[in-house]
Amino acid sequence: MSIPRSQRNKPMKASAPAATGNGRAAIDCDRCETLFDATDMVARCESMPAFFGSLAELLCEREDCHEVSFSIYDAANHVMRVHLAGSVDRPPASFVVPTDESISGYVWQTQEAVVIPRQEFDLPCFPKALRWLEKKKLKAYCTLPLATTQNRLGAMGFGSRVTDDYVADKLALLKRIADLVAVTVENAVTRDAWQNGEKRLQALSSIVSVLNSSQPLRQIFPLIANALRSVVAAETVGFTLYDHSHDSVLVGAVDSTLIEDIAGARVPFEHSLTGVAFHGERAKVFTQEELNRISSVFLQPQLDRGVRSACAIPLIHGQMKLGALILCSTQLNPFLSKEVFLLEHIAAQLAASLDHERIDRLLDELSAKLLTEQVDLGVPIERETAFDEIIGQSEPLKRTLGLVKTVASTNATVLVLGETGTGKELIARAIHAMSSRRQSSFLKLNCAAIPTGLLESELFGHEKGAFTGAVSQKIGRLELADHGTLFLDEVGEIAMELQPKLLRALQDQEFERLGGTKTIHVDVRLIAATNRDLAKSVADHTFRSDLYYRLSVFPIVSPPLRERGKDIPLLVRYFVQQFAQRMNKHITSIPSDTMRVLVNWHWPGNVRELENFIERCVILTQSEMLYAPLAELMASSPPMEQGTLESMEREHILRALRQSEGVIAGIHGAAARLGLKRTTLQSRMQKLGIDRREFEN
Repeated sequence: MSIPRSQRNKPMKASAPAATGNGRAAIDCDRCETLFDATDMVARCESMPAFFGSLAELLCEREDCHEVSFSIYDAANHVMRVHLAGSVDRPPASFVVPTDESISGYVWQTQEAVVIPRQEFDLPCFPKALRWLEKKKLKAYCTLPLATTQNRLGAMGFGSRVTDDYVADKLALLKRIADLVAVTVENAVTRDAWQNGEKRLQALSSIVSVLNSSQPLRQIFPLIANALRSVVAAETVGFTLYDHSHDSVLVGAVDSTLIEDIAGARVPFEHSLTGVAFHGERAKVFTQEELNRISSVFLQPQLDRGVRSACAIPLIHGQMKLGALILCSTQLNPFLSKEVFLLEHIAAQLAASLDHERIDRLLDELSAKLLTEQVDLGVPIERETAFDEIIGQSEPLKRTLGLVKTVASTNATVLVLGETGTGKELIARAIHAMSSRRQSSFLKLNCAAIPTGLLESELFGHEKGAFTGAVSQKIGRLELADHGTLFLDEVGEIAMELQPKLLRALQDQEFERLGGTKTIHVDVRLIAATNRDLAKSVADHTFRSDLYYRLSVFPIVSPPLRERGKDIPLLVRYFVQQFAQRMNKHITSIPSDTMRVLVNWHWPGNVRELENFIERCVILTQSEMLYAPLAELMASSPPMEQGTLESMEREHILRALRQSEGVIAGIHGAAARLGLKRTTLQSRMQKLGIDRREFEN
């Protein structure tokens, strides 16, 4: 049995055995006993593993089969579950192969038998399978479909160490045996389906019984989750409530092996599984690709832990949309039609039990749970090694740190821009720490803190007698920073008469000390920082344009704290830990109302102002709960500075987003607060580069 050259890229399909007068394949009389014994095994089948083992043993003994495999299609994960039950040189084994990459999957899909002779094992169709056959020293392999008139169930494989072993009469026997196996498998599947139906009824009955009790919903929810898991493969079971006042979704309870209970967490409605389910008013099954497009505090940690599918069923009672029942699974496709049908019934029962009294009681529980946010002084805040001094996980900060990583490995001059208190020196230190100069010195010089007459001496040094008071030689910062990094803070304060000499030193990497004649060559990387608008200073002729262009080879903007809403809780926790340890105080919690005010405050002094305020809070705290004099924030608020129309519009939008916690739509959203349409506000935010996700809590 050979394969024509034109078919060398395809497995050989078995030719149909000769038919008898009654339409059945002809079987040699010597093989009738094997078929009879196989039929008897079908009649006495009690369990599938035992049946597979007995049948494989029979075929190995009677028909010289050296390998027998049974592959059952798993619809939930789109794989073939293979059972090797009859190997003569190895014990029974089970494993999983992709449907689209296996011979059994090909046979299941096409419903055509495949025969591969020994001399064709180099075919490129299924390389892994063919290498496995080669390793087993099999000289022929036949794979037949397992199917009935109602269902396609899988495939059955037979391996032989005899060349061209699968002639017409043997194929006819194996086809009849495969038909018997298919009937047996279908009966087992039907039996399992009936048993699963019993489990579904029991689960539904137990859930209804639990819901009819008067116990608080959060206490009985683990019982509901366990009942659901008896019939649906889901690592996470939870439910949400729709908060009309904030146009957001509140997590009611979570029972999960992947994440902790985050009851009380708030998710914007339009970026939630609940919101998607509400639009269709029916159960929605999410694929992994769809889940990756949705970002929330509820979903993202689960995606990181391998969740591949989810199902959201809206909780609707009458005309009211209350929330959703959410299930997440690490399996590829566990939510089939019968599972979804059951979940819809359970969701209807759950919605019916959520009367106003029960919802109010649940909200009270969540409010009590969120009364304080725990601050564990024994657990350090996780940070990247390269940025161990920088706290934050917000998108603006991540973009800035991404630029730091990009430029650190070069020797380019960097200009760090940003408002006062944003941590420009920390960015400069991070650049130095990640550069090839990290083993050398990092020197800093605040140009605004030194009188103009002395700044030149600080930079370049001076010789003895260079000026009155120069009683000895002094080495300048540029010379001390040789092979290292020099950080010039507030570089915009350098006087005009000193700027040309600094420009020459940067361009030529050489200079002369004050009062000296010797040219000193150095290898220094310069990082400058300023809170001034240097471009405006150039236009006002208070800063040289050539020096400005030399400094701004690679500008990096340090974002203000008001654009880093997500980082404020991390910074508060970090500063509380630091100051409490320094002052030997035991502070374990922060009132949620206090945290909410701190997150929504615009912090004109940025991180420095927040740090000083938290230090004052720790000093005033006399218990384990942080005390914060919030009234001082309002009293110390400076008058609004004049700025451009665009900057004022940006600040106005940012303030509205802070107050709405990132929510745009709805009666309490930022658009309503500003008196704008949602689409108009989104357009202006995009133009101004504002990302509302930075203000979600």
